[in-house]
Amino acid sequence: MSAAEAPATENGGPARGPVPPGGLLDVLGVASVVLDTDGRIVLWSPQAEELFGYTAEEALGQYAARLMVHEEHSRLVGRLFADVMRTGQSWAGGFPVRHKDGSTRLVEFRNMRLLDDRGDVYALGLAADQSTVRRLEQDVALSERMVKQSPIGYGVLDTELRFVSVNPALERINGVPAAEHVGRTLREVVPLLNVGDLEAAARRVLETGVPLIDDTLVGRTPADPDEDHTWSHSLYRLEDTLGHVLGVAVSLVDITEQHRASVEAETARRRLAVIADASARIGTTLELERTACELAEVAVPELADVAAVDLLDAVVEGRPSALGPSESAVIRALAVRPAEGSDAVRAADPPGQIARYGPDRLVTECVRTGEAVLVPRVKDADLPLIARSAEAAVLLGRAGLHSYLAVPLIARGEVLGALDLKRTRNPAPFDEDDVLLARELAARAAVQIDNARWYQNARNTALTLQRSLLPSHPPVTTALEVASRYQPAGATSEVGGDWFDVIPLEGGKTALVVGDVMGSGVSAAATMGRLRTATTTLAALDLDPARLLEHLDKTTSALDHSIATCVYAVHDPHLRQCRIANAGHLPPARVRPGSPPELLDLPTGVPLGVGGVGFSTVTVGFEPGDELVFYTDGLVETRSHSLDERLALLLSLLDDPARPLEETCDHLLRTLRHPDNHDDVALLIARAQELG
Repeated sequence: MSAAEAPATENGGPARGPVPPGGLLDVLGVASVVLDTDGRIVLWSPQAEELFGYTAEEALGQYAARLMVHEEHSRLVGRLFADVMRTGQSWAGGFPVRHKDGSTRLVEFRNMRLLDDRGDVYALGLAADQSTVRRLEQDVALSERMVKQSPIGYGVLDTELRFVSVNPALERINGVPAAEHVGRTLREVVPLLNVGDLEAAARRVLETGVPLIDDTLVGRTPADPDEDHTWSHSLYRLEDTLGHVLGVAVSLVDITEQHRASVEAETARRRLAVIADASARIGTTLELERTACELAEVAVPELADVAAVDLLDAVVEGRPSALGPSESAVIRALAVRPAEGSDAVRAADPPGQIARYGPDRLVTECVRTGEAVLVPRVKDADLPLIARSAEAAVLLGRAGLHSYLAVPLIARGEVLGALDLKRTRNPAPFDEDDVLLARELAARAAVQIDNARWYQNARNTALTLQRSLLPSHPPVTTALEVASRYQPAGATSEVGGDWFDVIPLEGGKTALVVGDVMGSGVSAAATMGRLRTATTTLAALDLDPARLLEHLDKTTSALDHSIATCVYAVHDPHLRQCRIANAGHLPPARVRPGSPPELLDLPTGVPLGVGGVGFSTVTVGFEPGDELVFYTDGLVETRSHSLDERLALLLSLLDDPARPLEETCDHLLRTLRHPDNHDDVALLIARAQELG
């Protein structure tokens, strides 16, 4: 028979031919016995041998009633046999049967009349051990009731992954009657669900026999087409007692609520982790830009794909920041993260740039009202309200911006700027929980940003004052070549009170001064300015250096308990010498051609402002070509090296008396000065010249 001629099955498909037998009949061990009209055994199956204990040779030709039935039941059995043979109606029931070994067994019988082609009549008896039948009946009944009454959805798929049966719970989950499941695939029953992975898993289970346990499935069914549900599902292969594969069983439990609770708990844990991370990472310095970068780095990628920190330019400059309803916001970008990459990053204002946002822009609304602005799902019409320009709006659209959030940075009741957040890769829109987290981050960071802003303003003021009080270019003298440098402390430290001065005196002489006011900030700079003025005034009197320091000591004592160190030297080119006095300062270094550099051996003295201790003047030779190097402690002192080591390093760097003084200054600063040094540096180098 060809495939085209093959008989069709009930569902219209071609018959597949013989299939392997099931194992149920083997479990039951059904015995077949055929009797003639006299009740003699004419056919005896192997199962009958096993059930009753008699071989075919022992049973054939025997009266069945005499062989297998106790005498007390003989008349009843005879009457039942006669009724079946006379009426043709079958009889079924349990009956005690005598085994060959003498024991009695309850056997489940079904008796029926047979008729052959010659018209002869026979009786067929099908028998099985009643305990086995009852056990299978109980198992089936228990399984059926468990499946039907279970809140867990159960279904059986055949080897072609078509539904064979489903229980009521799966009917409810899928929203499809049981009858409409049978014969259909998963895709046909639940078209709203992405079942590709589920079908692939079912095929693996069919092939390997390895079950899939408690995997997660998310999607929608006709029962609730508008909401996503989460299910835990398991798959396992069904086999009969002979090991033949029957299909795949599916169990499905709706865990939507548990999943949501788990997601919420994980979200809460993540938020706490972000807040803890923010507490540790934001505000590590008092540098404004660094603090803004730390905030942006915490927000990406935990909260947003792109984060920008913007301050109102008025705030940065220390002016009032309030905006009227029709005013634009002039914003200075401080940080963007990630620093480069996507179109969304290129659409953001580059750090350091000042941009004007019109009154209709969302970030303007945020800083004007002091309230968060949330656009959960960004539409094309929203892009011009978010971007700084039409070109930036195109970039945001191309980047796939789909959700936007801006929260104000508020500290001490003043709106400083905004934390601007965008999502392009993260598919979830910003929600109210994200708003709460962003507000918490912004609130914590705003205080640190405000501290950094005020510190930076104060530092800039002190630095401006400091630089204004120092000579921009030391005066040119015929007897000395001079070079100098002033370097303020690192960005995280306040400006100190270091200073230097070159003061021309009568007779071609020159006073050289380097000093350091203890403390920092505007107060130290102001004290430095007073001492510099006093030094210039006293130097004009041509006082002995020790005498001048005594006057400075009294001046310093009157300046709110200020303390300062100072070296004062007077160069006399005619005598080719310098007279030097020291008030608690580090000794100058002398460089002479043909000799190794040395630190001058001067009485250290006490700092200015201590009072009650005299100063000494020391005269040292200073020939043409000789150099004196004056410096403050910020050049040589570090936390990781001893002062002697650093002073030795200083001398080793003064190895070339012929090197130009400007190069020497740069060489010393570059080698000795650390960028994060917490102290100012004042450096003054003087080289004696031949008088013309």
